[in-house]
Parts: sequence; C-alpha cells; structure tokens
Amino acid sequence: MKFMHRIPYKKLACLVAAGTLSTVAMAETPIIGLITKTNTNPFFVKMKEGAQQKATELGVELRTFAGRYDGDNETQVQAIENLISAGAKGILITPSDTSAIVPTIQKARDAGLLVIALDTALSPASAADMTFATDNFKAGEMIGMWAKAKMGDKAKDAKIALLDLSTSQVTVDVARDQGFLKGFGIDLKDPKRMGDETDPRIVGNDVTQGSEEGGRRAMENLLQKDPEINLVYTINEPAAAGAYEALKSFGLEKDVLIVSVDGGCPGVRNIKDDVIGATSMQFPLKMASEGVTAIVEFAKSGSRPSASNGLDFFDTGVQLITDEPVKGVQSVSSKTGLAMCWG
Repeated sequence: MKFMHRIPYKKLACLVAAGTLSTVAMAETPIIGLITKTNTNPFFVKMKEGAQQKATELGVELRTFAGRYDGDNETQVQAIENLISAGAKGILITPSDTSAIVPTIQKARDAGLLVIALDTALSPASAADMTFATDNFKAGEMIGMWAKAKMGDKAKDAKIALLDLSTSQVTVDVARDQGFLKGFGIDLKDPKRMGDETDPRIVGNDVTQGSEEGGRRAMENLLQKDPEINLVYTINEPAAAGAYEALKSFGLEKDVLIVSVDGGCPGVRNIKDDVIGATSMQFPLKMASEGVTAIVEFAKSGSRPSASNGLDFFDTGVQLITDEPVKGVQSVSSKTGLAMCWG
C-alpha cells in the first residue's frame, strides 16, 4: 500500500486557516444586483457602467440582469428570485412594470435586501426602500419654461402636440408631461394624470413607446388633427427625432419647436443640428453609482438612504441643454452637453 506524503502539522494548520480565511472573505463580499429594463438602451448601458465602476471601487460583487424587451416583467421577477437565493445585500432596479413587480420586491425586502428603484418609481413608490432618479417633473418643467420664453407672445396662441410614452400613466411619463405643461403655463387638473387638461392650446396627446418610429407615427396622427401645430413635447429624444422626420416630410420642420428629455449624445447632437430646441439631461451613471454606494453602506451599518430635501426620492440631478438660452432659465450649450452626455 502506498502512503500519502505526510504534511507537517503546522503547515497543514496554516493551509486550513488560509483556506478558511479565503472562504470567509469570499462569503463576506457583498453581492449587489442591478436589474435594468433591457441591456441595449444606451441609458441602461451607461447605468450598468456606473454601477460596475463603483462596485469595483468599493470591492463588492455586481451581478447584472436585464429584461429581454422593455416591459418584460417575468425576467425581472426571476432575476430578483436569483438574487434572494444568492444572499445579495441589495437590488437596484429599473422596473419594467411598476405595479406587477411589487409583490416580488416585497419578497426581497422581507428577506432583508435593500431595494432601490432607479429612474422609474414603483407603484406605489413606497414599495421600494428608496428611488434614485431624475426629478422628472422638474425636467419637464424646465423645457416648458424654456419653450414659453422662446415663443414669447406667440405662446398664448401655441398649438401643442404632446408625444407621450404610452397610455398606461407610467410615473415617468406623467411627470415629464405634466411638468412641461406647468412650465409652459397650462393649468393641470390632476398632476398625477396626463391627458385630462382642457386648455385649447393642446391639440392632443399620442403615444410613441419612446421610439423614433413611434414619434414619427404620433406626429403624423396629430398633424392630421391640426396641421398648424407649432410646439411639440416628446417623452424622449428618439421620439423627438421621429417627430422631426414627420414634420420634415411635410416641409414644416422650420416652423415647429421641439423639446424633449433625456440627454443622450444623439439627442444633444440634435440640439446642435437644430432638430431639437432644448432637452433636459439626466444622469444614469450617477443614479447607479450612488445606488451601489447606498447598498454598500447598508451592508456595513444598516443605514438606509434618505430622500432629497422636499422630495420623496433621491434626486440625481437634471440640466437643461440648448443653444438658444433664454432669460430666467439656466442652461448650458450643446458643446458643454456633449462632454456630459451618455450613449
């Protein structure tokens, strides 16, 4: 019979201890989950970049998941289940369905995870421990104020097309739409609901699904309703690009002012090229980076993030971008915007 080479006791003890310490170190490395709506949208790509940079800096493990398409709640549910099983400390999520995901979010919170909604609040917002987002109402209000000042006396006779995301009254969609109207000086019936206004300057609302093709189609629909539209609000910059193409096909592109929200690099370039008059830039990298920091702090001390002053969420900032500044509305140029944009 062959005998194994005998390892000295002290050396064996050291190896076991080292292995144990290594295992403990691995076990103590916090796991943080990032779940986005998709992994193709440049906004979420930048969000993932910010989360990974901060996770690497703080020495934590980031696990990322994404829906197969915008609205894919089932994949997001499965991602949360996986993170609970893995013993994650917290989850950052941009919810595809702000209501349907809530029971699974509650399951994660009951298991002791900190859950932070990014960009889009849950319904209700209190279903998450905190929301880290752009002040979307303010983002809309800024472009509304800019448009009103830019149009001057013509604002009282404006003919406005509102190109929204969908008919589902999604929180981000409502906030941007209602913020724009308030900034432009239009009375809101219910700030938490869009489409109920009676101001005669509003030609109508249509939906875009946030896409260029959707923007083109919605713009064509509203032009059929009133070909004298002279101001267009869009939920985001792809929809704005589609609206511009529709206007151009009718030879109206120089007669209509377009405003939007997002701050992606293609949108900022469209400011420079006079496609969009002004846009409100948001900061997805900061949202995710700050979210990772909050979960790491929670893992260390149990402390939870607090809302910004006067708000019920953590505000990650917004900046108006335009090459036609107006008095009373702070803004920066497209040149500056191109140094800050994403996508």
